[in-house]
Amino acid sequence: MKPQSYNSDIGQLAQQLGKALLQRGATVTTAESCTGGGIAEAITAVPGSSQWFESGYITYANNAKQAMLGVEQHILQQYGSVSEQVVSQMAAGALEITGADYAIAVSGIAGPDGGSVEKPVGNVWICCMGPAKNHSQQFQFQGDRQAVREQAIKNSLEQLLHQINE
Repeated sequence: MKPQSYNSDIGQLAQQLGKALLQRGATVTTAESCTGGGIAEAITAVPGSSQWFESGYITYANNAKQAMLGVEQHILQQYGSVSEQVVSQMAAGALEITGADYAIAVSGIAGPDGGSVEKPVGNVWICCMGPAKNHSQQFQFQGDRQAVREQAIKNSLEQLLHQINE
Protein backbone atom coordinates (compact mmCIF):
# COMPACT_ATOMS: atom_id res chain seq x y z
CA MET A 1 0.00 0.00 0.00
CA LYS A 2 1.28 3.46 -0.90
CA PRO A 3 1.88 5.96 1.90
CA GLN A 4 -0.84 8.62 1.75
CA SER A 5 1.61 11.51 2.15
CA TYR A 6 3.59 10.33 -0.86
CA ASN A 7 0.48 10.03 -3.02
CA SER A 8 -0.53 13.48 -1.85
CA ASP A 9 2.88 14.86 -2.88
CA ILE A 10 2.60 13.31 -6.33
CA GLY A 11 -0.96 14.58 -6.76
CA GLN A 12 0.03 18.10 -5.73
CA LEU A 13 2.98 18.09 -8.12
CA ALA A 14 0.75 16.92 -10.98
CA GLN A 15 -1.70 19.74 -10.20
CA GLN A 16 1.13 22.30 -10.11
CA LEU A 17 2.46 20.96 -13.39
CA GLY A 18 -0.97 21.31 -14.99
CA LYS A 19 -1.33 24.87 -13.76
CA ALA A 20 2.13 25.81 -15.10
CA LEU A 21 1.41 24.23 -18.49
CA LEU A 22 -2.02 25.90 -18.73
CA GLN A 23 -0.50 29.30 -17.95
CA ARG A 24 1.88 28.83 -20.88
CA GLY A 25 -0.63 27.19 -23.22
CA ALA A 26 1.71 24.19 -23.37
CA THR A 27 1.30 20.41 -23.40
CA VAL A 28 3.26 17.43 -22.11
CA THR A 29 3.79 13.82 -23.12
CA THR A 30 5.42 10.96 -21.23
CA ALA A 31 7.71 8.11 -22.25
CA GLU A 32 7.99 5.63 -19.40
CA SER A 33 9.76 2.40 -18.72
CA CYS A 34 10.26 1.48 -15.03
CA THR A 35 7.34 3.66 -13.87
CA GLY A 36 4.94 1.67 -16.06
CA GLY A 37 2.62 4.59 -16.79
CA GLY A 38 2.67 6.00 -13.26
CA ILE A 39 3.59 9.51 -14.42
CA ALA A 40 0.73 9.55 -16.93
CA GLU A 41 -1.57 8.16 -14.23
CA ALA A 42 -0.64 10.97 -11.83
CA ILE A 43 -1.18 13.57 -14.56
CA THR A 44 -4.53 12.22 -15.74
CA ALA A 45 -5.81 12.04 -12.16
CA VAL A 46 -5.93 15.87 -12.31
CA PRO A 47 -9.34 17.11 -13.50
CA GLY A 48 -9.00 18.97 -16.80
CA SER A 49 -5.67 17.36 -17.68
CA SER A 50 -6.94 16.74 -21.22
CA GLN A 51 -6.18 20.42 -21.83
CA TRP A 52 -2.44 19.92 -21.28
CA PHE A 53 -1.65 16.19 -21.53
CA GLU A 54 -1.06 14.74 -25.01
CA SER A 55 -0.34 11.05 -24.46
CA GLY A 56 1.82 8.58 -22.63
CA TYR A 57 4.01 5.78 -23.92
CA ILE A 58 4.87 2.76 -21.80
CA THR A 59 7.91 1.27 -23.49
CA TYR A 60 9.10 -1.32 -21.03
CA ALA A 61 10.93 -3.58 -23.49
CA ASN A 62 13.80 -2.38 -25.65
CA ASN A 63 12.00 -3.34 -28.86
CA ALA A 64 9.08 -1.12 -27.76
CA LYS A 65 11.48 1.78 -27.18
CA GLN A 66 12.74 1.28 -30.71
CA ALA A 67 9.39 0.71 -32.45
CA MET A 68 7.31 3.31 -30.62
CA LEU A 69 9.83 6.06 -29.86
CA GLY A 70 12.61 5.59 -32.39
CA VAL A 71 15.34 4.76 -29.89
CA GLU A 72 18.27 3.51 -31.95
CA GLN A 73 19.34 -0.11 -31.47
CA HIS A 74 23.05 0.75 -31.39
CA ILE A 75 22.39 3.24 -28.56
CA LEU A 76 20.59 0.55 -26.56
CA GLN A 77 23.42 -1.89 -27.19
CA GLN A 78 26.20 0.56 -26.40
CA TYR A 79 24.75 2.28 -23.33
CA GLY A 80 21.94 0.02 -22.13
CA SER A 81 18.29 0.92 -21.61
CA VAL A 82 19.06 2.70 -18.32
CA SER A 83 21.18 5.54 -19.65
CA GLU A 84 21.12 9.23 -20.43
CA GLN A 85 21.34 8.51 -24.14
CA VAL A 86 18.25 6.28 -24.12
CA VAL A 87 16.02 8.56 -22.05
CA SER A 88 17.02 11.49 -24.28
CA GLN A 89 15.98 9.55 -27.37
CA MET A 90 12.77 8.43 -25.65
CA ALA A 91 11.85 12.05 -24.85
CA ALA A 92 12.78 13.29 -28.33
CA GLY A 93 10.73 10.52 -29.95
CA ALA A 94 7.66 11.27 -27.83
CA LEU A 95 7.90 14.98 -28.69
CA GLU A 96 8.28 14.28 -32.39
CA ILE A 97 5.30 11.91 -32.50
CA THR A 98 2.90 14.02 -30.42
CA GLY A 99 3.94 17.58 -31.14
CA ALA A 100 3.77 18.30 -27.40
CA ASP A 101 5.84 21.14 -25.96
CA TYR A 102 7.42 19.09 -23.16
CA ALA A 103 8.29 15.47 -22.54
CA ILE A 104 9.22 13.44 -19.48
CA ALA A 105 11.13 10.21 -20.12
CA VAL A 106 12.23 7.73 -17.47
CA SER A 107 14.08 4.41 -17.48
CA GLY A 108 15.50 2.59 -14.52
CA ILE A 109 15.93 -0.55 -12.46
CA ALA A 110 13.11 -0.78 -9.93
CA GLY A 111 14.13 -4.22 -8.63
CA PRO A 112 14.19 -6.41 -6.79
CA ASP A 113 16.27 -8.03 -9.57
CA GLY A 114 18.04 -6.67 -12.63
CA GLY A 115 20.71 -4.58 -10.97
CA SER A 116 24.46 -4.81 -11.50
CA VAL A 117 27.56 -3.25 -9.98
CA GLU A 118 27.51 -0.49 -12.63
CA LYS A 119 23.73 -0.06 -12.51
CA PRO A 120 22.33 -1.17 -9.14
CA VAL A 121 18.66 -1.51 -8.25
CA GLY A 122 17.28 2.01 -7.79
CA ASN A 123 19.35 3.49 -10.62
CA VAL A 124 16.99 5.70 -12.66
CA TRP A 125 17.57 8.19 -15.48
CA ILE A 126 15.03 10.99 -16.01
CA CYS A 127 14.99 13.34 -19.01
CA CYS A 128 12.84 16.44 -19.27
CA MET A 129 12.78 17.98 -22.72
CA GLY A 130 11.20 21.26 -23.71
CA PRO A 131 11.34 24.07 -26.24
CA ALA A 132 14.28 25.86 -24.64
CA LYS A 133 16.09 23.27 -22.54
CA ASN A 134 16.77 19.57 -22.16
CA HIS A 135 17.77 18.20 -18.79
CA SER A 136 18.77 14.63 -17.93
CA GLN A 137 19.69 13.44 -14.48
CA GLN A 138 20.64 10.14 -12.91
CA PHE A 139 19.20 9.17 -9.53
CA GLN A 140 19.95 6.39 -7.09
CA PHE A 141 16.69 5.73 -5.24
CA GLN A 142 16.39 3.51 -2.18
CA GLY A 143 13.75 1.07 -1.04
CA ASP A 144 11.66 -1.68 -2.56
CA ARG A 145 10.24 -1.75 -6.08
CA GLN A 146 7.21 0.37 -5.21
CA ALA A 147 9.35 2.96 -3.40
CA VAL A 148 11.75 3.26 -6.35
CA ARG A 149 8.85 3.70 -8.79
CA GLU A 150 7.15 6.32 -6.60
CA GLN A 151 10.39 8.26 -6.18
CA ALA A 152 10.91 8.18 -9.96
CA ILE A 153 7.38 9.49 -10.56
CA LYS A 154 7.73 12.24 -7.97
CA ASN A 155 11.15 13.32 -9.19
CA SER A 156 10.03 13.30 -12.83
CA LEU A 157 7.19 15.70 -12.05
CA GLU A 158 9.51 17.86 -9.91
CA GLN A 159 12.16 18.01 -12.64
CA LEU A 160 9.72 19.08 -15.34
CA LEU A 161 7.96 21.59 -13.10
CA HIS A 162 11.33 23.13 -12.22
CA GLN A 163 12.30 23.30 -15.89
CA ILE A 164 9.02 24.97 -16.89
CA ASN A 165 9.26 27.54 -14.10
CA GLU A 166 12.88 28.56 -14.82
